[in-house]
Amino acid sequence: MSCVRPDTAAALYAQIATAQSEWKLPSVNAGVVRDGSLVWTGSRGQFATADGGVPGPDVQYRIGSITKTLTAVLVMQCRDDGLLSLNDAVGKHLPGIAFGDRTIRQLLAHSGGMNAEPDGPWWERNPGVTFDQLTAAMDESQAVGPADRRHHYSNLGYGLLGEIVARLRSASWFDLVQERILDPLEMRRTTYFPTGSSAQGFSVHPFSGQLMDEPAYDAGAMAPAGQLWSTIEDLAKYANFWIDPLYEVLNRDTVDEMAAPVAADPREGLTASYGLGLRLIADNPHLLVGHTGSMPGFLAGLFVDRVRRVGAVTLGNATYGRVASLPTDLIETVVAYEPSLPLEWLPEPPLAQGSDLLGHWYWGNTPVTMSVSAGILQLSGGLTTRFSPLGPDLYQGRDGYLAGEKLHVIREGNRITHLDVATFVLTRTPYGLGDDLHQA
Repeated sequence: MSCVRPDTAAALYAQIATAQSEWKLPSVNAGVVRDGSLVWTGSRGQFATADGGVPGPDVQYRIGSITKTLTAVLVMQCRDDGLLSLNDAVGKHLPGIAFGDRTIRQLLAHSGGMNAEPDGPWWERNPGVTFDQLTAAMDESQAVGPADRRHHYSNLGYGLLGEIVARLRSASWFDLVQERILDPLEMRRTTYFPTGSSAQGFSVHPFSGQLMDEPAYDAGAMAPAGQLWSTIEDLAKYANFWIDPLYEVLNRDTVDEMAAPVAADPREGLTASYGLGLRLIADNPHLLVGHTGSMPGFLAGLFVDRVRRVGAVTLGNATYGRVASLPTDLIETVVAYEPSLPLEWLPEPPLAQGSDLLGHWYWGNTPVTMSVSAGILQLSGGLTTRFSPLGPDLYQGRDGYLAGEKLHVIREGNRITHLDVATFVLTRTPYGLGDDLHQA
């Protein structure tokens, strides 16, 4: 394991020590990843296990709703394999079910207006039920609002998503998690039930400070929302997956799609939102993606900065306290002490096409510049977009305002007269084509 500097390690440890002390956590466990490696682990607390065992990076804790991100990965795999569309109605795959008109996309983003919890006893503190029992209690009168109005977290929705992927693949939800995610990522200590060294879930009495055991039932049909157990070492591998996707699990474009905002809570403004199975937190000018988790006696957090290639994971065995939000502080600490270095500049290789597009252009009288960075054409100035070639004299915007739009190179003989992209006409001189062409 590569390491952080001693002063960085001391600052990171101070973060978890403060949380453990101030929030009365029986134990807290943490790790930091950077550039594909687990570079720091730390723990505090003498009550990870029922007999007073101490925490460590290979001790299992229940990860709660971080489980949902694995369910979301299974859904996106089904989409990429052509087994479903994100705009499919849930009822297409679960005929006759309540909320059947909600889409898979809405369930992934918690924007379907579904109630947060299944009807009946508190599912987290009671033995789980079968899927038929779960859906028999569903009633659309429990809806909290219309679809696509806002982000409203729904554990129930992820129970349905788990069943959809199980039916499409003709296998149990956890068998799919094991085969299609855990095995490829070599997450050998992430399991349905705890195995080997594992933490006891506790509740700390608010007045006496005494520890009380919390239950850990099989969640049954709600398992896709919060069942799994894992370790710091395994979650570090999972965090690195979100930074550097393994194609065998998901391609980078699909991960990018999952990490884009879909729904938000108006109270959070622009500070946080939800993608397709991922929680997004604005850390101006950066974006953190991941998830938090809680089940009786357990708290967890996992967040990464995909651009700066750093992330953090935290696990604790308490019902209440500051554990799930600690990763964001650990990320802030490690980049403050050891800033991510920019990529080394290297001379650009020759372009396969597009070298005659480089230089200054004008949109009307607004100057823009076409240059190349890392082999990709980059338009900057009044319009800012990167372009990839689609064919001779044809390009497509990769990002920015012109994302997805086609750029056509217009020639007279071998001379370029102008560039045309989504009615924006770019010429080598201000108003180079006169007034006879529309200038958007």
